[in-house]
Amino acid sequence: MISTLLLGLCAWLLSFILPWWSLGIPALLLGAISGRTGWSSFYSGFLGIGGWWLVHSIYIHLASGGILTTRMSDLFGLPHPSLVILITMAAGGLAGGLSALTGYLLNKTFSF
Repeated sequence: MISTLLLGLCAWLLSFILPWWSLGIPALLLGAISGRTGWSSFYSGFLGIGGWWLVHSIYIHLASGGILTTRMSDLFGLPHPSLVILITMAAGGLAGGLSALTGYLLNKTFSF
């Protein structure tokens, strides 16, 4: 739980100065350092980054009055704008989970 919150905080801080793919850096490091199993590493990465992207996309939705998510849902042919937010969360969570799992597996591969 602590690594999940720490991962979300690190991703939030890095988002100010680095591009979106920078979420892989803290996820990889935290997966290598604090991962106990592959599933727990993936789960922490998915919840940490996916939760951050969920909060951030809800903030953007509310700040724009829903215009951006409505236009994006129309562009992709989705029936409701909230699906854009859920797909965004799933994409970020998947990237974070796979990064944390990669860190865990790298640690297991190169540790003696």
